[in-house]
Amino acid sequence: MNQPATKFSGHPGGKGRFGGPVVKAKDSKGTLKRIWLYMKQEKTALILSIAMVLLTSLLGLVGPYLIGVIIDDYIIPKDISGTIRMAVILAGIYVVLSLFTWFQSYIMINISLKTIKRLRQDLFNQIQNLSLRFFDKKTPGELMSRVTNDIDQLNNALSQSVIQIFSTVLTVVGVMIAMLSLNWMMALVTLCVIPLMFYVTKKILKYSSSNFIKRQRDLGELNGVIEESISGLEVIQLFGKEKKVFDKFSTINERLRQSSTQAEMVSGFLGPINNFINNLGLGLIIAAGALLTLYDIATVGIIAAFVTYSRQFFRPINQMSSLLNTFQAAIAGAERVFEVMDEVPEIRDKAAAVPVHSLLGNVEIDNVSFGYSKDKPILKNINLKAKAGQTIAVVGPTGSGKTTLINLLARFYDVDEGEVKIDGRNIKDYQLSDLRKNIGIVLQEPFLFSGSIMDNIRYGQLESTDEEVIRAAKTASAHQFIKYLPNKYETIITPGGGNLSQGQKQLLAIARAILADANILILDEATSSIDTKTEIEIQTGLANLMKGRTSFVIAHRLKTIENADVIVVVRNGKIIEKGTHHDLMDRKGFYYDSYRNQFQLRNLS
Repeated sequence: MNQPATKFSGHPGGKGRFGGPVVKAKDSKGTLKRIWLYMKQEKTALILSIAMVLLTSLLGLVGPYLIGVIIDDYIIPKDISGTIRMAVILAGIYVVLSLFTWFQSYIMINISLKTIKRLRQDLFNQIQNLSLRFFDKKTPGELMSRVTNDIDQLNNALSQSVIQIFSTVLTVVGVMIAMLSLNWMMALVTLCVIPLMFYVTKKILKYSSSNFIKRQRDLGELNGVIEESISGLEVIQLFGKEKKVFDKFSTINERLRQSSTQAEMVSGFLGPINNFINNLGLGLIIAAGALLTLYDIATVGIIAAFVTYSRQFFRPINQMSSLLNTFQAAIAGAERVFEVMDEVPEIRDKAAAVPVHSLLGNVEIDNVSFGYSKDKPILKNINLKAKAGQTIAVVGPTGSGKTTLINLLARFYDVDEGEVKIDGRNIKDYQLSDLRKNIGIVLQEPFLFSGSIMDNIRYGQLESTDEEVIRAAKTASAHQFIKYLPNKYETIITPGGGNLSQGQKQLLAIARAILADANILILDEATSSIDTKTEIEIQTGLANLMKGRTSFVIAHRLKTIENADVIVVVRNGKIIEKGTHHDLMDRKGFYYDSYRNQFQLRNLS
């Protein structure tokens, strides 16, 4: 997997102001072909943009030529009216040139934005359909970087660098032809400084590269400290370690200042040196032109034209290195985007997947083994049956495989061995979307979206009316706290539910599951974040919710699952006990010991 594209702070494109190291794509040709498949959908606009580039390049060449003509044919002969007339024509050419340049940029920006829109939509759609195992291997920050930074980098390259590179090549070739046609000897004088320019640029970039790499390393370390400090601010303040964290930040910040200074000082030589070389070339042109004028080989107008052409010639050459670096970094970013888009979802529908409107809820887990990695099995030869309408409680120590069992039932992962069946059919045979619509889940860590409380509950069934949402909230006992909020059900939830307590978020998640009205229900520690009083209040609602539904309940508080039809005790990935509460208490095994320990702890508290 590619590493994130190198990017220096304040200088987009993964380079310093005058060019630093960038991450190169592994398959530039293949990536460019895929970008073209997106861009070619704007074929008409592309043709128009290319036409604009050709016109602006041509008009840019005409201007200096006319300056020479005006000097030789009108100014020196003192033809005032002719000079004014030609000056007006020259001004018109530059006005049209400016308009065409703006129009060319406008067209290319639109092409770029439409291309990026399609690419971003395809990437987001791909992320929505990828299996959870993919996200186990990727951090949210890395994926966010691909959706935002890498795509933005490509957008900058498409809207600016592509057209600039094309325009630069045309300008350099056109100017060279124009200079050769005017005076080949002065053209050779102009070319003689180019090897010096490339040599100096290569040497400076070579020496600055190591400094840019060091600066990037220091910047990454500083960002890590900042992120860690903000995320762990509560712990830092709790233990009074603010000064220690600040000292650490200050040390790395100073190190970053030093490495940045060194990088900028070295690369900063490039601009002034190139300006010196440009002026040196200009001086040589004027000197050669003056000498040739003495022998009637050149004219003052030709010298003036060459001075203007030399500006047009050297400027794009100076910019080319920066443009190519920007474009190269963008291709590397696009390659990282296509890597995600090329991921094949591990969990997907079979060719002949069966659509299903509703499930009865007969569940059978037959000799199932599973591990998130092949060499570390989590579940081993699990066998479990649940009849429609039964409540199955799954208990056991942390890390025993309880939640993993539920993940397999919802087909977030596929089993390594064995089968998971619902209503007598392997769940792999059902259409994935239909399967999950028939399973309501309340996770241990509830997730709420930014928006109103009403919208978050309605997420369980988008077609529900306000009355149905409120009814679900009452069943989950969420209505009790919602009615005291300033805007009640229209209260806006901040990202991640930061303005609600953990218990309130859990109640909203339960209300959402109630509204979904699925035939199979999964409660993964659904009351773990709710105080004992609130837990007692919602037991009636949960009992009503589970009535007539096949329910799988993962719980640490064993008191809450005493009435389950079957209690399954999982330890070290195996089912070690199975039965009703009374059966397991009579056996005086692992469940009995756990229940007694919890009972004693409650009495002590």
